[in-house]
Amino acid sequence: MSQATKEIKPVVDITENAAVELKTYLEKQGKAGGGLRVFVSAGGCSGLSYGMVPEDKSTDDDYVIVQYGAKLIVDKSSMPFIAGSIIDFESDKLMGGGFVVKNPNAVSTCGCGESFKTA
Repeated sequence: MSQATKEIKPVVDITENAAVELKTYLEKQGKAGGGLRVFVSAGGCSGLSYGMVPEDKSTDDDYVIVQYGAKLIVDKSSMPFIAGSIIDFESDKLMGGGFVVKNPNAVSTCGCGESFKTA
């Protein structure tokens, strides 16, 4: 008897638009097989800040999420702060655009949008 495969919702999502931008970015960086490490660190006006860097490898302490052919890497210590978030890409004609985190856990953000606070 075979066990039914159960689809598990990713702990962090990436939009299709962001996935396309991420794959293009990683190719330009020479890291086509890599992913985007998304993390949370202490700092900023509101207490916590997001960080994102291209990453070639993951560790046993990482969650690896693959959607639309793009890979997100999130360490276990950051996951409680960003679980349920969506990584998107917003174009800004003046600033050039970039990846943004839409976080349902953030109860407030600072004026520049670079840091946040959770409950």
